[in-house]
Amino acid sequence: MKKWLAVSLGITIAAFEVLLGWAGTSRELLVSATAQAQEYSPAELFSQEQLDNLLAPIALYPDPLLAQVLLAATFVDQVDEASRWMRAYNKPNAIDDQPWDVSVKAVAHYPSVLYMMSDQLDWTASVGQAYVYQSTDVMTSIQHLRALARSAGNLVTNEQQQVYADGDIIQIVPAQPQYIYVPTYDPHIIYFGPASYYGLSPASIILFGPPFFIGAWLNHDCNWHTRRIYYHGWRGGGWIARSRPIIRITNIYVNIRYTNVQINRNIIRQHVNYTNLNRYNSVHREINYNNLIRDKRADIGNANAGNKIIRRNLDVTDPRLGTYHGRAPAEEPAVREKRPPPAQTKPQPIPAPSTRPPEKVRPSAAQQAPRDIHRPPNTAFGGSVSALDPRDASQRGRESRAGASHPPTGRPMIAPRPPVTRPMPSAPGRR
Repeated sequence: MKKWLAVSLGITIAAFEVLLGWAGTSRELLVSATAQAQEYSPAELFSQEQLDNLLAPIALYPDPLLAQVLLAATFVDQVDEASRWMRAYNKPNAIDDQPWDVSVKAVAHYPSVLYMMSDQLDWTASVGQAYVYQSTDVMTSIQHLRALARSAGNLVTNEQQQVYADGDIIQIVPAQPQYIYVPTYDPHIIYFGPASYYGLSPASIILFGPPFFIGAWLNHDCNWHTRRIYYHGWRGGGWIARSRPIIRITNIYVNIRYTNVQINRNIIRQHVNYTNLNRYNSVHREINYNNLIRDKRADIGNANAGNKIIRRNLDVTDPRLGTYHGRAPAEEPAVREKRPPPAQTKPQPIPAPSTRPPEKVRPSAAQQAPRDIHRPPNTAFGGSVSALDPRDASQRGRESRAGASHPPTGRPMIAPRPPVTRPMPSAPGRR
């Protein structure tokens, strides 16, 4: 009985310790998640009007292509890299072997879209930031823009696309099972009136580029009822069922690991020049993005903040740049600038500072005076600069001229002064 009680007590204590450990781990995870959320929290979200202007150029893209663009926008660095790679090599068959996210690979199969995104990286990064934190608002804005274009009579079904309207939901999908078309339009026109209002033909207000193949890379689509992008894995009806028989399925794009849609939340750290977005004002003309500029006070006084323009043209690590640090060249003795030293055959270098007391140069009898015996050395760098001090010479000249005008009584105007012998440090006893 006692043994059974001891075993039960041991099990209870062990379970209690496990619960305490789990509670501690959960608390740490909660604190970590909260800190991460605060770290990534943007200074200010996009307004609905700003989103309308930002998304107007792509709101009329077919749903499967639009889904890939929104996801790829969160990988803006990879978009830039993929664009450089495609411009250099232009090998569509080698795209699948590249280390980019699947959404970037999908967009790379449509070079015109890829180049559009890479040529305006501030816009691309802003779209990615908006989708990371305001995915519902982004999807709502796209539906609002499609409703405007449809009301203006500029969004219709044709040979390139099929348009389905169900209440407040408008879908745009490929009309052909093998090809997808990228529309080109002017956002300043297409959302506001029929083509005839602008003196244009209906066929010219929205244009379609060359046909692009539909491939396994179009593995995402838009679920407008839930306002999200989802991975379909090539299972479903509609355009997916039409295209499924003619595409080659590979695990590069069809894989269970894509069930949870991947986005790059680090996009919020991406530096964006939001003033470059002010030209995106096609829907709401009076709206700008100046309120999204991040607070720059954190950069003030940052000694590590480099000036990129200077660094490109100057070696800021050169020690010569600190020669006059804290002391301007104008602080050199003014007498030198006004009265340069006598001409010499060779410039005399300024001696380096020394911890040993400088040795004085014994003046001649004509130059020596009692007042010079205890005068401290005139030096700016810890030693005598020259054997002749121009300021002392000038002072002696003024005194000499004054003595010539008023000679003292009983004293000759010019009299030789006896030499003064100074004790030498090397022979203290000698006089």
